[in-house]
Amino acid sequence: MIPFVDLKAQYHSIKSEVDAAVLGVLESTAFVLGGEVKQFEEEFARYSSAKFGIGVNSGTSALHLALLAAGVGPGDEVITVSMTFVATVAAIGYTGARPVFVDVDPVSYTMDPALIEAVITPRTKVILPVHLYGQMADMDPIMEIARRHNLVVIEDAAQAHGAEYKGRRAGSIGDLGCFSFYPGKNLGAYGEGGMVVTDNPEYTRVIRMLRDWGAEKKYEHVLKGYNYRLEGIQGAILRVKLRHLEDWTEARRAHAHRLNALLAETGLKLPEEVAGRRHVYHVYGLQVDERPRWQQTLQEQGVSSGIHYPIPVHLLPAHADLGYKKGDFPVSEQIASRELSLPMFAELTEEQIDQIVAAVKACVKG
Repeated sequence: MIPFVDLKAQYHSIKSEVDAAVLGVLESTAFVLGGEVKQFEEEFARYSSAKFGIGVNSGTSALHLALLAAGVGPGDEVITVSMTFVATVAAIGYTGARPVFVDVDPVSYTMDPALIEAVITPRTKVILPVHLYGQMADMDPIMEIARRHNLVVIEDAAQAHGAEYKGRRAGSIGDLGCFSFYPGKNLGAYGEGGMVVTDNPEYTRVIRMLRDWGAEKKYEHVLKGYNYRLEGIQGAILRVKLRHLEDWTEARRAHAHRLNALLAETGLKLPEEVAGRRHVYHVYGLQVDERPRWQQTLQEQGVSSGIHYPIPVHLLPAHADLGYKKGDFPVSEQIASRELSLPMFAELTEEQIDQIVAAVKACVKG
């Protein structure tokens, strides 16, 4: 069976480096924050073309603290998309603000800038585009709208480590960028982790306090903060993995291009890399009819699959209080009803790709 993601294969390819890094933290006993986290913050910020990085304990925490640093609170509105993982919307709710959705475009599955201005109100504080599946949103028009309306832009780059838009890295275009290091991400910890990147020193100062109980110095609690600190072991592991990220990304891109070429004749809706954007293929998703049949056939052919995401956030029971209904965001709803993700990880072999292609073609034939 070809797994959906093979974290064991990745670990074995860097085992000696990871083991040494973990043992180093055990010897240092710097288990929370510490030197490894500080160095990872600096290295990942540099990788993302940002001045500052603040390590936290999850991508959700990164979004939460970025919103708080931007001054978002009760009564405010944050414009985002429903075609995302629920954490994007949950983080907005944590601040007491209200998420306001716009639909996505049908090519990149990211925020449609043409729909933003219609939902801006005097309560709007932030535009929060989501770089979905490894491809960035159309940032130039989003930034132009934000600047014209004096709004903060926070990039949800949880799925877009190393992705680019017109040569600029994910997380470096908006005022703040938020990343997740959940194990299955392109750059994944061996546990939870996240980071905020920014060029703004004041945002950096506030987020550093908020992640550590609001303290600027030990026991001097300036703000009402949180326990959102990144662990030392995760920082050490992520430093090791960051050194390999570009090679892994190029492998993913090569696999995706090969899949696209081999599946072109099927007529399926395949992932599209928009001109001027570097897609890092966190997810390789098709759109299909009869998704349960497809998943069963793929399983029978020895190929795992996933769905990202089966229900758009505006239709989830947990967020029914927002008052949206079916039909409000038709592009998002269509994608959610038809998206099917194939295995995608750097260690895929040519034989595995050929097996995936054969299984997909078997599904097409019915």
